[in-house]
Amino acid sequence: MIPTVRPRRLRSTPAMRRLAAETRLHPAELILPVFVREGIDEPRPIASMPGVLQHTLDSVRRTAAEAAEAGIGGVMLFGVPAVRDAEGSAADDPQGILNVATRAVAAEVGDALVVQTDLCLDEFTDHGHCGVLDARGEVDNDTTLERYRAMALAQAEAGSALLGLSGMMDGQVAAVRDALDEAGYESTAILGYSAKYASAFYGPFREAVDSQLSGDRRTYQQDPANRREGLREAELDIAEGADVVMVKPAMSYLDVLSDVASVSPVPVWAYQVSGEAAMIEAAAANGWIDRRRTIEESVTGIKRAGADAILSYFAIELAGWIR
Repeated sequence: MIPTVRPRRLRSTPAMRRLAAETRLHPAELILPVFVREGIDEPRPIASMPGVLQHTLDSVRRTAAEAAEAGIGGVMLFGVPAVRDAEGSAADDPQGILNVATRAVAAEVGDALVVQTDLCLDEFTDHGHCGVLDARGEVDNDTTLERYRAMALAQAEAGSALLGLSGMMDGQVAAVRDALDEAGYESTAILGYSAKYASAFYGPFREAVDSQLSGDRRTYQQDPANRREGLREAELDIAEGADVVMVKPAMSYLDVLSDVASVSPVPVWAYQVSGEAAMIEAAAANGWIDRRRTIEESVTGIKRAGADAILSYFAIELAGWIR
């Protein structure tokens, strides 16, 4: 039988494939995660994340300017302090590394892209957890919310346009929104890391922030086995006032991303995390995969599943390819 329906017609040439593409990437949909470390004189490579650095204040300004020139949508800043304590005191210190870096980057590129900050205690605590510990050594949800409120005010004052609430404490969006509004920061946006799973793919990130974590975060990050719970968390964050919600990691949770995107009235973002990027780099370095094609395909898949924007360590490079 000779087929009368021939889908291959729309795949016949590069021009035809481009015209028929259902999903397109744009630089403005990409966000670059950036690490700034206190007390270093020059940028330090992160061994498990080829091409990614711990920045100085000077180099983070240059990277932010490069990101703006590439036309990407924003940068997400993470701070690595020189001194840590049980409360994560450096997190809301106006002279803490993250807040100092935020002021510097906002002054450099704040009109050209969205300067964003990670709002979580794990980089700042000497135990590496995302919250304050109680007498039993467990994360105290409600005491931690008070620390998040203080961090929110410090980051907003420093010039962050969007706060990325990544700690996975119950009620964190409502607590931070209340603190911001009460202090007159009604225009500061909140990104709720709603469906954030207790993933093995975060491994290289622990090196990037010099994590002090012993144990795991399974009592507050989500169980990788649970799909419906991801949607439930997103709906709770939206009800509490999140302006954007997040699914993290991206590639192992495309089903959750699709679920959230199908019902969310606010933008849905996804994070192509450190382990995902590191695997691509390692396989490409061994000649097992085509690096550029794999990066493009992986991020396209995240967009196709429903992400409105994507945090990726490849953001600047990818933007150059697709412009």
